[in-house]
Amino acid sequence: MRLTTLCYLIRDGRYLMLYRNKKENDQSEGKYLGVGGKMKEGESPDECARREILEETGFTVEDLTLRGVVTFLSDCYEDEIMFLYSAEQFTGDLRECDEGELSWVDADKVLSLPAWEGDKYFLKPLLEGREGIEVKLSYRGDRLIEASVGGEMVLAVFE
Repeated sequence: MRLTTLCYLIRDGRYLMLYRNKKENDQSEGKYLGVGGKMKEGESPDECARREILEETGFTVEDLTLRGVVTFLSDCYEDEIMFLYSAEQFTGDLRECDEGELSWVDADKVLSLPAWEGDKYFLKPLLEGREGIEVKLSYRGDRLIEASVGGEMVLAVFE
């Protein structure tokens, strides 16, 4: 199981979103996400989030708020535990990202962007400013088949 971080940078009611369209064999190609990535050996989630933000955006984060934990289970991708963050104070100049195109998106438009089907289960509470988000998502291929929020099943697809 891999450990990752995902952070949503917020400025003036807008979220910095990464449209994944540059990396070869990207399982998230064509989707919008926050910024983040895999934790390195010996790295804490906070250290990973700060490093990934700097690498992907050029921003140095001054505040980092852990919003929750998301577990992804899949029949074709490596299972993942993702630490979900937000940050509103950061310095530096936005630079080009080698994984995709970065753009500032109004908060009320974030949920309408192309994304993984299950992202709405953690994005909606994040957009509402909540912390303590706990989500578990199970995929068959790229299709969401189960979702639970706070331990309560909210979606189950039976075939």
